[in-house]
Amino acid sequence: MLLKIEDIRGGYGEMVVLTGVTLALEPRQIVAVLGRNGIGKTTLLKTLAGLIRPRAGSIALDGRDISRDPPSSRARMGMGYVPQGRQIFSKLTVRENLLVGIRANRLPLTAVDEILEDFPALVPKLESLGASLSGGQQQLLALARALVLRPRLLLLDEPSEGIQPSILDEIREILSRSKERTGLSILLVEQNLDFAQALSDRVYVMDNGSISREVDRKKLLSDSTLEREFLGASEAGDSRPACL
Repeated sequence: MLLKIEDIRGGYGEMVVLTGVTLALEPRQIVAVLGRNGIGKTTLLKTLAGLIRPRAGSIALDGRDISRDPPSSRARMGMGYVPQGRQIFSKLTVRENLLVGIRANRLPLTAVDEILEDFPALVPKLESLGASLSGGQQQLLALARALVLRPRLLLLDEPSEGIQPSILDEIREILSRSKERTGLSILLVEQNLDFAQALSDRVYVMDNGSISREVDRKKLLSDSTLEREFLGASEAGDSRPACL
């Protein structure tokens, strides 16, 4: 078992967002967590990455409890994180964005050339500032920054948000190749059902801060109850921020 999450609870200050999340991820597996805005998907990834400390429950990576470990320790163990909204260094060039992590982790500079083989669209933009890139190019750069560090587990928060279909297809192909070539495992938070179905091995639906059920990925687009459970408006008056 690569990642094992048991009864994780937590949130922000007095606001409880995660009410008991349990799931597991095997090596070379891509698991998608779906759900409407504001039910804890992003909070889950931030907790796994070490940006939020859980109030209860456990997180184990390769059998080791990392629930209290800082983000830097989790990264050294092979955990990568691409947050929602991309968050690249806008005032650095594409090349400099890639070099930041490489130098911090003392990887060979040849890692830049290696990662660019999977991201040919970034090659002509190497000397361009991050701020000058399109939204799709910024998403490619954010993904390249994570993959250049050679993670074993990638936490990926809504990579399809605001991305045109052609670039989304490119992202899916890159992730699929990485899984097959390096054994990469991915925990994907997503709202794009087509993207999730095409990429994932297993699919879970999250609601009210916990996993409500597993969905057969082959039936994902035809599941008659999914519209209410996943796409449904906050009929119960959920007033929590959409970024959760």
